[in-house]
Amino acid sequence: MFDRCLYFNTNHLSRVVSKIWKDAYAELKLAPAHAYLLRLILEKPGLAQKEIAVELHLEKSTITRFIDKMVEEGYLQRHVINGENQKEQSIFPTPKAEEIKKRLNDIGDNLYATMQQKIQQDDLSTLVALELAASEKL
Repeated sequence: MFDRCLYFNTNHLSRVVSKIWKDAYAELKLAPAHAYLLRLILEKPGLAQKEIAVELHLEKSTITRFIDKMVEEGYLQRHVINGENQKEQSIFPTPKAEEIKKRLNDIGDNLYATMQQKIQQDDLSTLVALELAASEKL
């Protein structure tokens, strides 16, 4: 009945994927979105919040909340970009974040490998590309 329904099928896939990712990052006591924020900042220290929002395809207000949480947890720190404008800040990892960098990346690599096994590499690449294209068109 719902084999043509983008809404239900997308949400079902999202719930399945979310559970797999939550379980994978649970050992670090991190939500998947927080883990990916940390991975991004560890890879590209000094990004502005606006740049982070673009990279992660999230609203700037969501990124602000994520960063607030990660600063509170001791994983990230803010530095003012321009001394006159306190709103423009660069985000940097702390030593605590550096300590878990390898594990974060290993978990991400394991998740990708698992998805390649379950979905098949070509199908996985196609699925992700189609999702991105659909998001941009809608």
